[in-house]
Amino acid sequence: MEEAVSRLIDAALEEDIGPGDLTSEYFVPVDRQVRGFIVAREEGCLSGVEVAKEVFLRVDPEVEVQLLVKDGSMVAKGAHVISVEGAARSVLTAERTALNFLQRLSGVATATKQYVNEVQGYPTRILDTRKTTPGWRKLQKQAVLHGGGTNHRMGLYDRVMVKDNHLVAEHDPVELQAAIRRLKTEHPGVEVELEADRLDQVKIYLGLVGVDHILLDNMTLDDLREAVAMRGDRLTPQLEASGGVNISTVKGIATTGVDFISVGAITHSAVALDLALDFVPLDHE
Repeated sequence: MEEAVSRLIDAALEEDIGPGDLTSEYFVPVDRQVRGFIVAREEGCLSGVEVAKEVFLRVDPEVEVQLLVKDGSMVAKGAHVISVEGAARSVLTAERTALNFLQRLSGVATATKQYVNEVQGYPTRILDTRKTTPGWRKLQKQAVLHGGGTNHRMGLYDRVMVKDNHLVAEHDPVELQAAIRRLKTEHPGVEVELEADRLDQVKIYLGLVGVDHILLDNMTLDDLREAVAMRGDRLTPQLEASGGVNISTVKGIATTGVDFISVGAITHSAVALDLALDFVPLDHE
């Protein structure tokens, strides 16, 4: 497990348990054993089962945890996702933190899957953004992959995205080209993306060398189609549509022929998937 995720699990457990789980300590017999299943209360796409397992084991390595469904799987209402068996105190102490991870990450995967399904049949791919919960970016972007989406840049270090706020000069193509050349020389593996909210900007950017992506920001469908036509048969720069994207508009945007559609909502507004831990008799199969 990646160090960043491991630290996040530790922080979540510390936040919840603090100096101790007083309810379990005083009201649950120390020798009581339990068995239970994490169950889907609704249909959805799973993400975070490995993280949930690690939470239980971090609380008590003796708890037996079996993953019944893999990350990225669609589950129906009532499906058993994870089985746990062990000391009741340990299982109850880990329960909420494990569910917090699993529910929220599965919510991201499920939201992503809904968008991916809407553009099925088109070559357009659904992208995430940096609009993630602080500290959760690696996990939420993994959840996007589990839902069938595609990751955009991880942070400010692995792709250049030049927006209006970065441009002191008024889109001076000479200055832009010089900056791109400097970047490509010093960081040859880093891709360059330029934001355009007008077609005249698209025309300028298409004439620059070293531009890998153009972000088409808040353009109408007609303007998106025109931008695609302006690129012609070239494979690059790839075109990304952004702004005004929701589940009812995404298919129409895909029909324009853009390569990507970025959707901030799949991470910043995803609704947690309803999952719960149900206990069963120890001899239950």
